[in-house]
Amino acid sequence: MSVVICPGIHSSQLTDSFIKNIQTDTEQVSNDWLIFPARDYPSYSPIAIYQWLEEHQPSPAQAPSLLFITFSAGVVGGIGAALTWQMRGGKVKAFLALDGWGVPLVANFPLYRLSHDYFTHWSSALLGTGAESFYAEPKVEHLDLWRSPHISLGWWVKRPGLKIYCSAAKLVRVCLKQYGEME
Repeated sequence: MSVVICPGIHSSQLTDSFIKNIQTDTEQVSNDWLIFPARDYPSYSPIAIYQWLEEHQPSPAQAPSLLFITFSAGVVGGIGAALTWQMRGGKVKAFLALDGWGVPLVANFPLYRLSHDYFTHWSSALLGTGAESFYAEPKVEHLDLWRSPHISLGWWVKRPGLKIYCSAAKLVRVCLKQYGEME
């Protein structure tokens, strides 16, 4: 289990929808992802997420490399937990931040920022865009980016000057494949 999902403060049905909607008929995700129980613990707490990870993984030095997919308040807790995991000897493959507006993303592992609109993308970029980024255009509602990434269309910014129009789900799938978490 090397994918860690850190949802925000919302119904768990939205997270179920996210997982279902990043898949295609030919590209499926594993059933054994670790999903932080945000209904039981604060998703904005790096300590809560890190302690929960310790309960579900071997020690950081012995655990597999982790790939974090985070949303909203889960970005706040997730980035702190990922950095702590790494400081304690664990490895982080990549960190995907969906609508982590106002959250600084600075780390020595690959970071990806996905935003529900251009303003969030632009203003968050001041705090780190990551290796690649995405913003919905036309904009979508905040929760829709998580619930329905397959219909959240916009621009995947691969690097300055190179953008591809696609869905947010497409970028998530590309990252999962790149880091060996989806076939």
